[in-house]
Amino acid sequence: MSSELWRLSAAQLAAQIAARNVSAVEATESCLARLEAVNPHLNAVVETFAQGALSAAAEADKAVARHDPLGILHGVPVTIKVNVDMERCATTNGVVAFRDLIANEDSPVVANMRRAGAIIIGRTNAPAFSYRWFTDNELYGRTLNPWNAGITPGGSSGGAASAVAAGIGAIAHGNDLGGSIRYPAYACGVAGLRPTSGRVPAFNPSQKADRTIAVQMASVQGPLARTVGDLRLALAAMSSHDGRDVWQQSAPLIGPNTFPCRVAACPEIPGVPTDPAVSDAVRQAARWLEEAGCSIETVMPPHFEEACDLWLNLLSTESLSGLAPTIEQYGDSAIRTAFASQKRLAVMLNLTGYIAALARRTGLLREWEAFFQRYPLLLMPVSAQKPFVIDADQKGDEAMREVIAAQAPLTSTAILGLPGLSVPTGVAGGVPMGVQLIGGRFQEHLILAAGEAIEMKAGTGTPVEPAY
Repeated sequence: MSSELWRLSAAQLAAQIAARNVSAVEATESCLARLEAVNPHLNAVVETFAQGALSAAAEADKAVARHDPLGILHGVPVTIKVNVDMERCATTNGVVAFRDLIANEDSPVVANMRRAGAIIIGRTNAPAFSYRWFTDNELYGRTLNPWNAGITPGGSSGGAASAVAAGIGAIAHGNDLGGSIRYPAYACGVAGLRPTSGRVPAFNPSQKADRTIAVQMASVQGPLARTVGDLRLALAAMSSHDGRDVWQQSAPLIGPNTFPCRVAACPEIPGVPTDPAVSDAVRQAARWLEEAGCSIETVMPPHFEEACDLWLNLLSTESLSGLAPTIEQYGDSAIRTAFASQKRLAVMLNLTGYIAALARRTGLLREWEAFFQRYPLLLMPVSAQKPFVIDADQKGDEAMREVIAAQAPLTSTAILGLPGLSVPTGVAGGVPMGVQLIGGRFQEHLILAAGEAIEMKAGTGTPVEPAY
């Protein structure tokens, strides 16, 4: 039935639309109806484009009727996060003071999604400045996790994860500086891909100055979806070349490493309290990968803790040049509280220390790449803890220390610019569980193949009806 089209994957929808079995208008109407039904509870989508989306869908149907060449996401409803430029929309980044900053052109990732034929139905929520693992701000309010209103939907792409988990669009755009795709995907029981730094072009034409260098090295654009296969489609769509991003590399989407392969598994994070349900999920995923033909060894990557410290210290030090005073001036109380705790926990580097830290990043990445020559896949937690309760980062420095420690599997890989996949493994205690797969640079094809092997065993638990 056309009213149930919102349940289909992006791959299914694109195929049905291309075959003229359903129309893009029907698919868009279905997703908009789903949005209207569940978003008042979730507050995942904070700006809706019903009229524009239906007009774009009608044009997409005309292209099918003309037998035009079709993009890989032709007619598929998607959402875009509020922190990237989208023509004629405000790039608010969840900040009240930025609600009138209207973009004059699309960012590369939005332009690429449009070229692939995607229909943008709305913009998803983020914390102020997209800088928390929780999604709440004074401009739009709080986004809820459809599984449980008491736990975070993740951040900063919490709106994206909540939306796609509840069936609002088959694919959601997100971005990841320290887990902002992978953690929301984990918290909401969907799949999320952090591509290699430089894989997907990134640039906001509205920005007045380029971001600091470590942020440029760590931050990426990427997709969230209910199936790993849809992530593969979205990655292909998002990664088309755009000369506005001077870091982008047009690397092939298929590389020399093949699946199955040798896997390094890390059920626990040394020195970090790890919830037994988290460890159990990693061990179960390891068994599934072994059944798929992989050989599994329990081993940690080199200098793991040092990489975590590098993320915290480099980003916190760089924040002094702009982000910290901007948050102090324009941030809401939640981001000011969380950011102040993070800064107090970091080692603020002097010029010599900062230069040495950037140089050390190269050495660490070299050692990790050597590690991936022996173990092409790394299997570990997304977070050492189950999804946090709401506002766990608002309870003082010690609570923030525990949050940052739990996120070590996210931050260590982000500062090195490595690709990572968050894939669901089921439910524990009524909340979603999942694992993270990490590979060497530009090895997305390998981690996606492993993710599909896990997905075949675990199944998909979404779309889900909001549990309240």
